[in-house]
Amino acid sequence: MSVTNSVHAGGAAASRQTAPAARQRTAAWWDRPALFRYGFLALLLIVWQIVGPHISPIFFTYPTKIAVAFYQLTASGDLPHYLLQSLEVMCYGMLVAIAVGIPLGVLMVRVRWLDWALDFPINALYATPLVALVPLLVLWFGIYLKAKIIVVFLFAVFPILISTYQGVRECDQNMLEVAHAFRSSEWQVWQDVLLPFALPYVTAGIRLAIGRGLVGMVIAEFYTTITGLGFMITRYANNFEMDKTFVPVIVLMALGVTLTSALKRLERRIAPWSHGNR
Repeated sequence: MSVTNSVHAGGAAASRQTAPAARQRTAAWWDRPALFRYGFLALLLIVWQIVGPHISPIFFTYPTKIAVAFYQLTASGDLPHYLLQSLEVMCYGMLVAIAVGIPLGVLMVRVRWLDWALDFPINALYATPLVALVPLLVLWFGIYLKAKIIVVFLFAVFPILISTYQGVRECDQNMLEVAHAFRSSEWQVWQDVLLPFALPYVTAGIRLAIGRGLVGMVIAEFYTTITGLGFMITRYANNFEMDKTFVPVIVLMALGVTLTSALKRLERRIAPWSHGNR
């Protein structure tokens, strides 16, 4: 009888242990971020598709018309042509911003007089609405590629510089003392301690710079020659072709999401020790 009771008790305990696991498995199908992420996006598109046709096409449009316009602009070659022009400006501007922002951020931490000298100009420029400077930059550097690259550079460099500066400043002093105790040179301290520690900050700054760089790219194309996705937006908006106007806007949105997602994956590979990746 005791054996039977123990068997029943063990079975009850096992059932109590397996019940939460079963409930967890049952709830797992909806308790996933992808379901909420893409489900909410699908809901927005459905609502947009339902509401869009009831609004004047002069001011609004809806997803199916945008899809048709996307196909037409791609088939005609207009969208690839203008997209490549915008990507050229974005790539050059971001590369210059990274090449300047990261070394300058490290130098400002390691060289005190440089930090004192550049602190006020950098904070002043970062706080200044750079949109107000675009007409001046166009006046000084012309309306062609160089002016647009400079605009993207100014929009993108400050998040990279400030994030790098903050990451290097917060480096663990014990790690620096160990490096100096082993008689590491300044370059070895940068290579083995400062830059690896600051790398998550740097990638976060580049992610922020991508969004600001896209804004600067479009604004520069508004003010300069008839090239790029910015020109497509102004051209079709002035003609009240809302379906075609939304195409470059959505392409810019997808471009920003793609670049930031790719950078996150790259960060997981090159900085697996960061707190966010753990």
